[in-house]
Amino acid sequence: MRKNSQKIFIALILVLVLACASSAKEFGITRQTYPLERNGIKLHLESFSSAKPGASEEPLLLVHGLTYSSHEFDVNYKDYSLARFFASKGFRVWLLDIAGYGSSQEVEDGFLPNSDYAAEDIAEAAKFILAHSGRKSLDVLGWSWGTVTGGRFAAKYPELVKSIVLYAPIVAGLAEVNVTNPFNHNTWLHAAGDFQVNPDKSINYKIVEPEVADTFLSNCWRYDKDSSPNGGRRDLLVAPDKRLIPTEKLTMPVLIIAGSKDDYVSPELCREAFDSLPNKHSRLEIIEGAAHAMMMERPYYKTFRNKVLDFLRAN
Repeated sequence: MRKNSQKIFIALILVLVLACASSAKEFGITRQTYPLERNGIKLHLESFSSAKPGASEEPLLLVHGLTYSSHEFDVNYKDYSLARFFASKGFRVWLLDIAGYGSSQEVEDGFLPNSDYAAEDIAEAAKFILAHSGRKSLDVLGWSWGTVTGGRFAAKYPELVKSIVLYAPIVAGLAEVNVTNPFNHNTWLHAAGDFQVNPDKSINYKIVEPEVADTFLSNCWRYDKDSSPNGGRRDLLVAPDKRLIPTEKLTMPVLIIAGSKDDYVSPELCREAFDSLPNKHSRLEIIEGAAHAMMMERPYYKTFRNKVLDFLRAN
């Protein structure tokens, strides 16, 4: 019996070793975390880079959305992780959790990390990244609320930004609502709401693979738990005629990219925002059929990331 147990144990170890070796060979990604602090609050900053020698490691900072933190860019199932994809293409990909979010230090006042406050967290991370990399500017990609915070950062610190991607941009207020609670109560139903749904409101698994949705939702509970700051939500829930991203001040090349079926984004407002951009190398992409979480949608995620990659390489 003991010999059989030993054989089983050895076989399991071999399987694990082979699995790790296969994963390292396939992805070849190095992941590191760095100490960062602003306003007396510790911020979570990490990078993904290719383990292959000679990688150029152009810095690319990904800025998360309103309720959930930067893990949304690392849905590590098959090849869906956006962070690992760009790392495999030679970028040094950086993920930041805004104060009060994810692995960053909690805040006592949930209204503190609003859009302008978050923009300064992004600036602090950008300055650290540029000092670490020895570069003069970096690329930025913001998703959803990250287009507001990232856009305000880029408008205030244009010298730090090489180009910026506004993915699913919240160009204007979503609705005039009085937000009185400083913290949002996070739920599974809310987290699942970024995915396209069937008529009965269940997740449409023809659009998103079940394992992708499960990985994303599991990470929401692991990193963000049942609460997140509401400063950004108070900023977004204002009158629809209030513009939130200062697009006319974005002097660097800008890619505005959105899905035609995004419940939070108006293609018309995207076109209006695009027309206000001063840089002639800017681009507008509306992906037909895609929605808010198109970076995780089976029919659209490759189209999305290839358009972003083409834009970043061109600038």
